[in-house]
Amino acid sequence: MKLLHIIATPRANESNTLRTSNAFIDSLRAKYADLSIEVMEVFNRDLPAVAGENIESKYTLMLGQPIDKHHEESWKQIEHLIQHFLSADIYLISTPMWNFSIPYALKYYIDAIIQPGYTYKYNELGQPVPLVFGKKMVCITSRGGDYSQNSPLHVYDFQEPYLRVIFGFIGITDLQVINVQPMDITSALREAAIASAIEEANNLVANSDWTTSRTAASVEHSSALKPKPII
Repeated sequence: MKLLHIIATPRANESNTLRTSNAFIDSLRAKYADLSIEVMEVFNRDLPAVAGENIESKYTLMLGQPIDKHHEESWKQIEHLIQHFLSADIYLISTPMWNFSIPYALKYYIDAIIQPGYTYKYNELGQPVPLVFGKKMVCITSRGGDYSQNSPLHVYDFQEPYLRVIFGFIGITDLQVINVQPMDITSALREAAIASAIEEANNLVANSDWTTSRTAASVEHSSALKPKPII
């Protein structure tokens, strides 16, 4: 069982987000001896740009046409990143809230892996069809203020809704969110929020089955990455 830990904080060991994420990982590792972990630090990776030749390839795929040889080499960088993403069974995203949403480096990564024919397609009616199945995801976020349901700040939370929608769009609907908040009011509130989030993370591991069942479509994507017809 493979977990891909997508780290979207540039603070490394100083990150309050990672304090909760590390507790989640420790609990999961204690429960599953076969767990392997790979780390994707989006602030420290030279990610391929969805621009230039690659944006032309994206539009070519959206039209249901094959990528021409001139663009193949550049597009292989995108394919490699998608294949790496699809090879995991469980995803853990560790991200602070920046300006009510996610850090730009995480958005950059998401824009690279959400590609037509690989993680979604359109059917003959023009409706999107997800292509990623049998996966589980946990998003651990940290926020300066309290953006919970009954807070006046809740309306400004574009982080959790975006993560749920974008990954649900490609088929990852088994998605849990732990929000560590508030972090920037007082040190006492910060430590209480982290302690509460760690307890929530430990309970989530203990009370859930983290084994995954890949469908044939998911196995096909992860073993031989080829764009599927858009329609």
